Amino acid sequence: MNKKSMILPMLLAMVLFSVSVVAQELWSLEECINYAFENNLQIKKSMLDVSNADRDLKQSKLNMIPAFNASVGQNFGWGRAPDPSTNLYVTQQSRQTFFGVNSDITLFQGLQQINYVRQKNFEYLAQKYDSDKIKNDISLNIALSYLTILFNLELVNNAQRQVDISEDQISRTEKQVEAGAVARGSLYDIQAQGAGDEANLVNARNNVLLAYLDLMQLLDIEATQEFDIDKPQLDITGAPNLLPPEMIYSKALDIMPEIKSAEYRVQSADRVLARAKGYHSPRLFAQGNYGTNYSDRIRQDPVDLNSPTVPFDQQFKDNRNGALYIGLAIPIFNGYQVATNVKKSYINKETAELNLENQKNVLRKSIEQAYADAIAAYQTYVARKKSVASYKEAFKYTEEKFNVGMVNSTDYNVAKIQLSNAESDLASAKYDYIFKTKILDFYLGRQLTLTDIADVQE
Repeated sequence: MNKKSMILPMLLAMVLFSVSVVAQELWSLEECINYAFENNLQIKKSMLDVSNADRDLKQSKLNMIPAFNASVGQNFGWGRAPDPSTNLYVTQQSRQTFFGVNSDITLFQGLQQINYVRQKNFEYLAQKYDSDKIKNDISLNIALSYLTILFNLELVNNAQRQVDISEDQISRTEKQVEAGAVARGSLYDIQAQGAGDEANLVNARNNVLLAYLDLMQLLDIEATQEFDIDKPQLDITGAPNLLPPEMIYSKALDIMPEIKSAEYRVQSADRVLARAKGYHSPRLFAQGNYGTNYSDRIRQDPVDLNSPTVPFDQQFKDNRNGALYIGLAIPIFNGYQVATNVKKSYINKETAELNLENQKNVLRKSIEQAYADAIAAYQTYVARKKSVASYKEAFKYTEEKFNVGMVNSTDYNVAKIQLSNAESDLASAKYDYIFKTKILDFYLGRQLTLTDIADVQE
């Protein structure tokens, strides 16, 4: 095998490898959304809020455990003080060591502790759904930015097509001018139109870069990093098969996180109200303590102050003492604080209930608007598609007449601009319809994806 036959397979393998690497770097819509869930700073912050709510919930449960504390102390005394062995006042130096444990527990207080645990549990669940709401909002924004890139890429293709048409027409007109079949002024008009088409192409490419930048910022990816998206061929092949708005709304009520969050906040407010009422109840509590001490002034013979000190271990046993106290604290008058808190809790609960109803109304209106927008967008797409077909035939007819001198360059440029605008309008209607249908899918709890459209070819 010669060197040429060896080099060609190697070059082919390198090309295929580079193509596969590039293909692996293309981001699908699902990959963009999943990446945002893991790296978006706003989502990370919301997850920290969830963690804080979880800690509050765990602490509310731990608060029901009796408090238990231990203490130890060392006392150095001098001067006139009672002697612990005789209880007579003498002037002396002394050292005493104290050990003790104590505990405190609320046995009953209007179920406040239980209601507090329930309140924190509802707040934790509401915070989780608030985080899910942030994820949903970011998902929709990513889908919109993703489709905006595809839309602007299609506009680039349209602009490039107009540039190619202009270049061909300029070349054809130059030959006609040289042959004397067309006036030179027509060539200047066509060249001016060609320059405008090139400017439009530059502007379309800049819009693509800006669209990429918007998506990268949503993903918190630095603009200096390499980034590109998958570019599926999206086609609309038939009329939309959409569920009625009331069915979508019924489904959305069960899954939309803003509704779940508002519902749990109502339940949390209800528990706050129950706690406020609980302050009217007496508090039944128990306290206990146990301790011992050691003193160097306790003698084995209390009468003989020079006798040896009672050993530490013996004093530790002899001086043991304990107490158990059960009490009942009855609230009688506290400046109407309890009554005021109860009234405020009623107001907060009503506020939470109104917020829930408002969230439902906003959701219903959003779904109704999205449904109407989707129907209107499809109708607009159909109309734009017919318009493009008509303008294509008109331009083709005008171009043929221009080539034989039957129409001037102004008529030709007008026909060309009308076709270009119609193609841009069609692309706009197409991606507007796709996004509107994705919003309805989102309200149904479906994954935001473009594969269901990309797999269908005309």
